[in-house]
Amino acid sequence: MRNQTKVRLWKSSALPPDWFKRQAPDEQANAQVENSVKTIISQVVKNGDAALTELTEKFDKARVEAKDLQATPKEIEEAYKTVGKEQIDALKFMKSKVSAFEKLVLKQDGFKTSGDGIAIQNVLRPIESVGCYVPGGQAAYPSTVVMAVVPAKVAGVPRIVVCSPPNAEGKVNPLVLVAADICGVTEVYKVGGAQAIAALAYGTETIQPVKKIVGPGSKYVTAAKILVSKDVAIDMPAGPSEVLVLADETANPQFIALDMISQAEHGGDSVSGLITTSEKIALQVQETLVKLAASAPRGEKVSEALGKYGFIVVCGSMDEAVALVNRFASEHLEVIAANAKVLAEKLTAGLILIGPYSPVALSDYGSGTNHVLPTGGFAQAFSGLSALDFARRVSIVESSKAGLEKVKSNIKVMTEAENLPNHSKAIEARFSK
Repeated sequence: MRNQTKVRLWKSSALPPDWFKRQAPDEQANAQVENSVKTIISQVVKNGDAALTELTEKFDKARVEAKDLQATPKEIEEAYKTVGKEQIDALKFMKSKVSAFEKLVLKQDGFKTSGDGIAIQNVLRPIESVGCYVPGGQAAYPSTVVMAVVPAKVAGVPRIVVCSPPNAEGKVNPLVLVAADICGVTEVYKVGGAQAIAALAYGTETIQPVKKIVGPGSKYVTAAKILVSKDVAIDMPAGPSEVLVLADETANPQFIALDMISQAEHGGDSVSGLITTSEKIALQVQETLVKLAASAPRGEKVSEALGKYGFIVVCGSMDEAVALVNRFASEHLEVIAANAKVLAEKLTAGLILIGPYSPVALSDYGSGTNHVLPTGGFAQAFSGLSALDFARRVSIVESSKAGLEKVKSNIKVMTEAENLPNHSKAIEARFSK
């Protein structure tokens, strides 16, 4: 029998000052991670493929020669033989759902407008190349392939690269390979960790650099993305996965407990929280978590995550609960309350799920929405990954002579205010005889 883990429960009136922090800041540990990543990046920049093979053996315990870094068509063919038809069908279903949603997202951003002789068009142009990082090694995340690659495909990115760490046999997980093939990826490399990010950013003999890097990963991957972001675009800082549930007395405590456990199974640093206006619900969820976590699959990870980063907060009012939810700004937010739709309009999160039949698992695998989302409070400023992240917005302006004449006096005022007289002269010349 596993040790029973009781999730911390607070009343909002007695919250510790740092309750909303995911982890206690460890400056020494953070500095060590950053220094390690800097060393790795330097190695890759200096030694290219040789560094990738050396670091892969060091960190992934796999020997992959430089000539074998890229997955071959034969390896992809072999991967299909180890993957079941149901899994292939599920991946194709996910691809179709995400693709349909992303096409709608992209469609909203293209428009034309005109007035007073000036026509403006907002067009989207795809980024030239993108690198998608897919965590792997001991686990398989084919859904991350779908979430990262399909929006890029919808946006029209011509070159999409996937990097994923190999297993001990030096192979990328077959589900990841199959997902990449289904989604139309032509370059898959057996490289993980900070070294993969360095290769994508600066290139090696085998891997050509890309213009943007996306995808979740470990603290080393995240640190690497932040460090290379001065030279190549990235999607967002992303740390351990999170779910926060906002609930009132109408919620089902078992649903909440199961959703918190499903989030906790991602790893020992995953965050699962409940903010509620009902003390009864809080106590029921706390007790249900103890019972279910003890026998849950992946129970060691679940118990570790709930013990370290699980929490329940009881608030005196829904307004107070909303304020705490927005302060936390979680990656996933479930709203299970009588007036969930109204509440959702006031809430901040990477993704908001409304009602008892909209669990995180739905958004991860079945709704067509993207599960690459901002964590660690970054939902206050960042959006989840979408096709818009793989496109550049370009404005095209065309003015008639009459249209330019209507605005030239206002332009002259501003050029004088900013002491840029030649701007005004460039316009006046078009009306001189």
